[in-house]
Amino acid sequence: MELNGGEIIVECLKKEGVEHVFGYPGGAVLHIYDAIFNQDDIKHILVRHEQGATHAADGYARTTGKPGVVLVTSGPGATNAVTGIATAYMDSIPMIVITGQVPSPVIGSDAFQEVDTVGITRPCVKHNFLVKDVNDLAETFKKAFYIATTGRPGPVVIDVPKDITAPWVKVPFKYPTKIKMRSYNPTTKGHVGQIKRAVKMMLAAKRPVFYTGGGVVLDNAASELTKLVQRLDFPITQTLMGLGGYPATEKHFLGMLGMHGTYEANMAMHGADVLIAVGARFDDRITGNVERFCPDAKIIHIDIDPSSISKNVRVDIPIVGSVKSVLQSMNDVLAEIEVKNKPEPLDEWWADIERWRARECLKYSKKGKMVMPQAAIESLYKVTNGEAIVCSDVGQHQMFVAQFYKFDRPNRWANSGGLGTMGFGLPAAMGAQIANPDDEVVLVTGDASIQMCIQELSTCLQYNLPLKIVLLNNGYMGMVRQWQEFFYEKRYSESIVEAQPDFVKLVESYGHVGMTVNSPAELDKTMEKAFAMKDRLVLINVLIDPESNVYPMIEAGKGHNEMYMPPESELV
Repeated sequence: MELNGGEIIVECLKKEGVEHVFGYPGGAVLHIYDAIFNQDDIKHILVRHEQGATHAADGYARTTGKPGVVLVTSGPGATNAVTGIATAYMDSIPMIVITGQVPSPVIGSDAFQEVDTVGITRPCVKHNFLVKDVNDLAETFKKAFYIATTGRPGPVVIDVPKDITAPWVKVPFKYPTKIKMRSYNPTTKGHVGQIKRAVKMMLAAKRPVFYTGGGVVLDNAASELTKLVQRLDFPITQTLMGLGGYPATEKHFLGMLGMHGTYEANMAMHGADVLIAVGARFDDRITGNVERFCPDAKIIHIDIDPSSISKNVRVDIPIVGSVKSVLQSMNDVLAEIEVKNKPEPLDEWWADIERWRARECLKYSKKGKMVMPQAAIESLYKVTNGEAIVCSDVGQHQMFVAQFYKFDRPNRWANSGGLGTMGFGLPAAMGAQIANPDDEVVLVTGDASIQMCIQELSTCLQYNLPLKIVLLNNGYMGMVRQWQEFFYEKRYSESIVEAQPDFVKLVESYGHVGMTVNSPAELDKTMEKAFAMKDRLVLINVLIDPESNVYPMIEAGKGHNEMYMPPESELV
């Protein structure tokens, strides 16, 4: 069959099983939009800003494991999408971003709405393409989906000049069934010898810790990880991106580690003799001072990306391969070995951990007249039975969710980890709700973050998305204020959010429901009332204690054993 370029793009998306595209039209992509109009299989979601399109596709991908798809026009359409592309790149989220480009003959002439999209996005994509021939479209799309979803996932940009999609140019269409790229062949199976060495080291450990990250979630390896951890009876801690990869309510879980990790998780890391890193990249928020990181530990590192191994921290046993595959191989090796229990050393290690747990590092005062943010998250957890898909923006509220909402399953937590993008939460929640229409989807945000992409409330109304938004309102850029309190002698330079809107009236003006919580006595009742409205978007404006801080906290340059602790924490 012969199709024009716009029709080819739509057919390529259909062949890849794409059901939703998030986008915003413009001149360079009108031929593509015309092709979308003439079919019913793919639903287009019209956002109100291109950044919202990329974040929505991101939330879609994080909660399904499928690649999110974006369609934007040239020039400002592409540049507005860059923040969302970079967000996905930092967290290894699979995404296909189709950008319009000016017609091929005028590329490089500073034509209307022209930018060098390939050049601009090169540092923050896994790969990008500029299509120069309509006959190359099908193969380019097959390559793009393959690159985005295999190995270490990531965003791929396809820049399409307008003349490539011209309706009067038709060519034969055949979508490739498989693709082979000589320069791209990710390793999926771990080296058997290295796996056996790692298992031997693990069995000899006296103070072992599993440190797991987003790679577990991305590779759908939660069941293999859970089986291994429980078989070995080892403690486990997770990064912000890894939450849900191991059940948070299970006894082996120590909580999140790192800058705002739990006391027990950070102390266990500091005292470990064997560290098993799985799908994690040893970033600065986890390691603290690299010189003081896990000073006595031998390190095993499992990762699909060879460039991540020994990049920040030198490891002793590297294993390159799919997390799921390697963990399954480890379980198989263990099954072949008669594991002799060593109760004395592990009992001693667990005794240390229980002593650290008794410190109650997440304890907070419940005596004040204002709502504490921790209490708001505990109320949210209770009203949702811990089963919601939770999205967040960036800041204190993000850390409170990570600490107090116990994720027992993967793909239930969507937040911007590596890039720390304010404004991510609302469009990400939209994407999550569209991907999971039968699930409760919640956005936890702050009064500063919500305003960065608040126009997407209009998109939520258009598509009848019944999100619940828990707005922790403290009148500050909370995390900035906390750092200024700790390290700048309370000089709150430009961190006070003045001239706030009335959030309840604002959300109502978009056609939704708004509620306010002024006191602790109102919290649970208002939550229950909001969540009982199953078919409406409801924003709960929770007025919280403006001086609340996130504890524990590790100052930049410090070690895991050097934490600021909450005043309520008990010394033991």
